[in-house]
Amino acid sequence: MIKLAILSDSHRKPKLTKEAIDMLKSKGAKYIIHAGDLEIVENLDILKKSNLTYTSVFGNNDYNLIQYQNDYNINQEPYYFKIEENSFKLMHIPMYLTPDTDIIISGHTHQFEHSYKNNTLYLNPGEICARNKNKTECVLLTIDKQKYIIDFYSKEPNGDAWDLKTIEYKR
Repeated sequence: MIKLAILSDSHRKPKLTKEAIDMLKSKGAKYIIHAGDLEIVENLDILKKSNLTYTSVFGNNDYNLIQYQNDYNINQEPYYFKIEENSFKLMHIPMYLTPDTDIIISGHTHQFEHSYKNNTLYLNPGEICARNKNKTECVLLTIDKQKYIIDFYSKEPNGDAWDLKTIEYKR
């Protein structure tokens, strides 16, 4: 069983990015996947200093981060990788949605979305930045041999308590 912290659309909100990562680490996350629009180096520093294995992709607002590609694990989309026996495709803009991996993660829309079809999990964790709604959002994805467990967390940016919604898909 593995637990992954999944975030997107931090934009210029490093405080909210760090809060989400700290909370997801406290829930057992061992990896961080960021689906782009980090926008500022401070957000990349937060990923790097988390002491977790992480990966991320460039979003449409990350043109200024290209110069840091060699210093951080930030990749062009779509980015393919594996964690244990699970294959992933990571992108910011949800354009490459062909089911060619186990899990497809995207961002950009600022909307939490999930589905499971053709043996592929599609997941968008929503927005960290609380720009389109007064909620900061992220996901803890638990993967085991039989199922995917999506723990969707949200809270008001200045609030203390995270709300939780859990969704499960049988593999």
